[in-house]
Parts: sequence; structure tokens; C-alpha cells
Amino acid sequence: MSDKVKHSLQHDEEAVPTEKGMSNRVAAAQQMSAEEFAAAEKSLKRKLDARLLLSVWIMFVMNYLDRNNIAAAKVAGIAKSLNMTSEQYATAVAILFAGYVLMQLPSNIFLAQMRPSWYLPGVMTIWGMLSALVGVTHNAGGLYALRFLLGFVEAAFYPGALFLISSWYRRDEMGVRSAFLFSGSQLGSAFSGLIAAGIESGMNGVRGLESWRWIFIIESSATVFIAICAAFILPDWPSNTRWLSPTERAVAEWRLIADAGQVDEDDGRWSYGFKRALADWRLYVFALTFLCIQVSSATSNFFPSVVQTLGFNRVNTLLLTVPPYIVALLISIGNNWSADRLQNSSFHIIWPLALAIVGFVIAAASLNTGARYFAMIAMVAGGHGSNAVLLAWVQKTMLRPRIKRASAVAFVNAVGNLSQIFSSYLYPDDSAPRYVLAMSVNAAFSLAVIILTLFMRTVLLRANKRLARGETTVEQEMKGGSQAMVPGVTEEERAIRREDFRFIA
Repeated sequence: MSDKVKHSLQHDEEAVPTEKGMSNRVAAAQQMSAEEFAAAEKSLKRKLDARLLLSVWIMFVMNYLDRNNIAAAKVAGIAKSLNMTSEQYATAVAILFAGYVLMQLPSNIFLAQMRPSWYLPGVMTIWGMLSALVGVTHNAGGLYALRFLLGFVEAAFYPGALFLISSWYRRDEMGVRSAFLFSGSQLGSAFSGLIAAGIESGMNGVRGLESWRWIFIIESSATVFIAICAAFILPDWPSNTRWLSPTERAVAEWRLIADAGQVDEDDGRWSYGFKRALADWRLYVFALTFLCIQVSSATSNFFPSVVQTLGFNRVNTLLLTVPPYIVALLISIGNNWSADRLQNSSFHIIWPLALAIVGFVIAAASLNTGARYFAMIAMVAGGHGSNAVLLAWVQKTMLRPRIKRASAVAFVNAVGNLSQIFSSYLYPDDSAPRYVLAMSVNAAFSLAVIILTLFMRTVLLRANKRLARGETTVEQEMKGGSQAMVPGVTEEERAIRREDFRFIA
């Protein structure tokens, strides 16, 4: 869009009345000069990064700790203590994702109608309590029940946090911040090994409890404390966050309008956006792609057991799980920063999966300790390196209406996590140390991701060409749009702003 049009859009508010009965919440932002708006926007982003992004990142670290500490607990003896076979342990891992998948889509629709500063900390408090109860269970049945409920409640957080981020940041800011959020999973996995190593070496037998029980009790106590703090820090939506001034709220809303040419917080019925999401065939391609990515990164659920095949003792095994996740964290953030900067998602999904394939092949083919540990780093870093890029790409593509975006990211994440149910059975104890079946399946699904990503890139580039030639409208290509009008500008300028939109491929 030309600077002339942007300037006109920011300053025409006084000349054009708002719709009847509709207050112009963004008037303060429209009346700013370009320099004033840039300064206000920079200040707003600093606040959001400090309060929104940092809060959800810490919450996601705890989310991943509480979800995946069962992997560290296996090394610490949970299976032996509860007299579980390897198949029963796999069921305990898988059953969490049954609950996790069921609740994601309804939860994001609920979230769009509620205050995130209440909803997300509330569900976090509940999952912390459920995780603590795992530490006092005495049989496989109790573990199954608690893991299912834990997944059901935890389902609200990750797609909800992604949706909240997309409700405050522009498309060229969304990817790196989604990656920063996702890095909480790598850090949570890394911390899980460190914390478990410390508990295993220092608290086994304290007050008559095995070390694996202390893992759940200690980590879940921290979860509940952080949830209470988050309720006072998190924002709600740009239009109603209490700790922002009216001018800051106006800037927050106007910059989202400038990004997509449409209002984000429209008052349309949730059913409209929900139906638009399910009617868009691209949703199912994204969902299938993410399912394949999740299969490729499913090693995380068994990673301490995979590392244990290197032959080290319990404590050293848990410590060796840390470096691969730190590498994955750095690659994920750097990769998403590059995707935002270059306005490209597809290639930033492809290359990490190519790296993961190398790791899977080496892990299945070699028994050399150094080669296998390199393979473990490659499979974790590669498998996780594209996760946040794909979920950000979904939201960048299915941007409006916002209920469509909320439904889409939740649906894609839910379908992707179906893989955790069947992939949990790919790592039976008797397939160690090479885990040939698991590594072969992971490599095949990684290749499928590459093929599907290239297909979606082609689809979106063709849509952009149709838009450039004027053959279709943005609303037709988006397969839906915001039901609210942009206040304070002429109808002609609204059309110009909307039709300037292009998909990121």
C-alpha cells in the first residue's frame, strides 16, 4: 500500500463519520502523525512483550513440564513402582492426548468470548492440581484417569496462547513470537531433565516417597503459583485491556486493521467464523501437515529412554537430554525470526525437517555413541524447528474473521496431536537401541511434510496472482472476512486497504 493511502487512512477520521450507533475506538490512533504512531506502537510492543509474551512463555514451560514429566519419571522408576509394562506406560503417555484433542477447538471458541486473563490462569491452576495428584497415585488405572483429565484441561493453553498472540501482533511479528512461545516446550523439556536429575540424586526416599513422585509434586506446586501471578499480568483483548490507556488500546486495534485491512474484534456470530474455518479445504491440508510434523517430533515423549540407550547412568542420562532441546530452542527462534523477516513460511518448514530426516537415518543405522548423540540433536532440533512456523502460517493465512483464526489454529493443533496417541506405541522397550520402526516412520512423515508444504506454497502463490490480476477478491480467497466495518475511513479506502492483502507463502 502506498504511503499516500496510509496517510489518508490515518487522517481521514474527522472527515468521515462512523457508522450509526458505533463509537470509533481507534480515532486517537487515526489522528496521529506517522512518527507519533510509530513511537506509540513501539512502546505498546514493549509492554506486550514484557507482559503478554513473557507470561505465556513461562506458563508454557510449566505446561510442557507437567505434560511430559512422565518421560523423566520413567527413568526415575514410575513404571517399576506401579508395576507397568512398556505397553501400559505407552498407554499412559497416549491417553493424555485423547483428552487434549477433544477440548482444543471448544476451548478456543470459549476463549474468544471470555477474558484471557481469567481463563488461561484458571485452567493452569486446575492442571497443576491434577499433575500433583499423579505424584500420589498407586496404580496404572489412577494414572490413566489423571493423565486423561490433565490432557483435557491442558488443551486450552497452547492454541489459546497462540490465538491471544495473533490478536495483538501483526503477521510480520507473529512468527518469531509464536516461536518464542514454542521455545517454552524445548526449555520445559530441558528443565525436566535437569530438575529430574536433581530430584533423583537428592530426594529419592525423602518422607518415604520415590523420586518420581517428588517430580510431579514439586513441579505442579510451581505451576499453581505461576498461574495465580499470571492472572494479574496477562492482557485481555486490545479493546478491553485495563492496564492500557485508551490511546494505547486504539493503537493496538488500528495496527491490526492496517495489517489485514479488516477489523479483528468484530461482533459477528461465532458460528460464522467456525463454519468458515471448517468449509476452507486448506484447513485440512494444514492439519495433515501438522500431524506429520508431530509424528516427526514425537520422540520427545520417549527422549530420556532414547538417550538411555547410550549406556550412561540415570543422572547422566537425564542431563544429556538437555543440550538437544537447547539447540532446538535456538533453531526454532532463529528460524521463525527469519520467516517473519523474509515473509516466507514454506522454506522455513522444509529445511528443519530435512535435518530431522538425517538424524532419524543415523539413529536407525549406527551404534556409535557420538554419531547417535548427534542424531538425537538433529532429530529434536529438526522436528521442533518447524512446529511454530506452521502454526503461525495457519493464522497468517486464515486471518479473518478472528473466530475462524481461533478455530483453525485449535483444529490444526488438535489433529496434529492425534499423532501422539499412535506414535506412543512406536517405542517398545525391545526395539532399543536403534528403534528402527520409529525412526523409519518419523523419516517418512518428515518427507510428507516437505511435499505438503510445497503444495500449500503453490496454492497460496496462485491465489496471490489471482488477486494481483483482479480476478478474485480478498474475501473470496480468504473464504470469509470480518463482519465489522473499519471505522473512520471512506468506503473506497476500506476497499483499497482490504484488497492490498496478500498471502504469505
